[in-house]
Amino acid sequence: MKAKNLIGSLLMAVIGSVITLLVYTKFFQKEIQVVSQDSTAAEVQNARALMTSFQMQEGQVDFTYAAEQTVHGVVHVHTKKMMGGYAQNPIMEWFYGDRYSSRPREVSGYGSGVIISADGYIITNDHVIDDADEVEVKLNDNRTLQAKVIGRDPSTDIALLKVQADNLPYIKYGDSEQLKLGEWVLAVGNPFNLTSTVTAGIVSAKGRSLGLLEGDYRIESFIQTDAALNMGNSGGALVNTKGLLVGITSAIISPSGAYAGNSFAIPITIVRKVVDDLRQFGEVQRAIIGVNIRDVNSDDADKYNLDKVRGVMITGIVENGSAEEAGLKANDIIIGFDGVPVYTTAELQEQVGKHRPGDKSRVTYLRGGKEATVNVTLKNVAGDTSVVTAQTGSEVVFGARLTGLSSSDRNTLDVEYGVKVTEVNDGKFKDLGIRKGYIILNVNGKKVNSPGDIRQFTNNESSLKSIGGVQADGTIFSYQFGN
Repeated sequence: MKAKNLIGSLLMAVIGSVITLLVYTKFFQKEIQVVSQDSTAAEVQNARALMTSFQMQEGQVDFTYAAEQTVHGVVHVHTKKMMGGYAQNPIMEWFYGDRYSSRPREVSGYGSGVIISADGYIITNDHVIDDADEVEVKLNDNRTLQAKVIGRDPSTDIALLKVQADNLPYIKYGDSEQLKLGEWVLAVGNPFNLTSTVTAGIVSAKGRSLGLLEGDYRIESFIQTDAALNMGNSGGALVNTKGLLVGITSAIISPSGAYAGNSFAIPITIVRKVVDDLRQFGEVQRAIIGVNIRDVNSDDADKYNLDKVRGVMITGIVENGSAEEAGLKANDIIIGFDGVPVYTTAELQEQVGKHRPGDKSRVTYLRGGKEATVNVTLKNVAGDTSVVTAQTGSEVVFGARLTGLSSSDRNTLDVEYGVKVTEVNDGKFKDLGIRKGYIILNVNGKKVNSPGDIRQFTNNESSLKSIGGVQADGTIFSYQFGN
């Protein structure tokens, strides 16, 4: 009896254990395994995402691609010009020797350039080729080619070159307006006369105005980065991680002249428009609103009940200009242009700089605390909407090739008449020390408006009694001769 009870008890225990095991396996163990697998998978997935993000930030993938796509599209620009030549003065040379020598000497300069088309158009900075007598470029494959200056725009510090070549590697345009603060960029150039150097950094600011350029119509809205730039980087490429051109490197802020943390590039939105103008017209078609402006400050914000310090204050209206015709007034605050918010004068200049005279745009402004938008037809510096073309007619007089002044020359040097020296060969002008880039204003006491005037006023180059004008650096020259 006891044995039967013992066997029954054991049998019930076994059955209970089996039932318990089945229930645990069915309802508990699988649930725990599922949670454990999901958790592990999530941890691994997050870890991989973090690693991928870290690798992209370090540039292990994207920077290599961008560098490979762009390094062959950047060239070394080498310039030569003659310096130190002027009218001989044997008495001064006798007393002061070589310090007053009239013999010219060759001076070299260098920078970078960006190929933008397979047939040899190259962008560089205007200050790189300023007053150069000769410009040559060295490609990344070590070929050296002579370059022709197609056009210059000191107001944006952009110049366009052309070399005779085909099937060149070039860099495609990107969109600088899509750049975001903190975004990675690469600077490709030739610092310290070295070729094919790539540095990386982030966009640390946009719309910077540094006061580097001169002229009433200068446009400064730099992209600021911490990519290392040094001497020779000027005119090089600033590209995004896709290898697209978003800027032309132009300047650094440094107490020593070498990289010290901040570098600056001209946005491609400005560059592209300038280059298109130079290719098509030989002159920049500069559009203006017809206002005098300044940044809004905190006092303005308090006075006009602004929610924050933003916008551009109109301080004056140009008579018969676009703004006057559109009904804008002094003390209006411009806060938008073609739907793009503007916070500073630099940002407004950048937006206007994308347009040509005759374009219609929308200006959003505040007046008396109320927001309004008006349509504005932009004009050129002459006050109309006509196309400004370069004066290409030239003539050789006294061994020098002379051409009429462009609007850029007139604005930069603040002259209303004269002719420009574009080439100097053997002859009277070379002997006098006249150099490329000089502006001749008068000959034999008469104002000069064309190369033909010089020939006429000197009796077909037979009588030169006086000559005066402006050197490329803005200083005046004047020579008087005997009969």
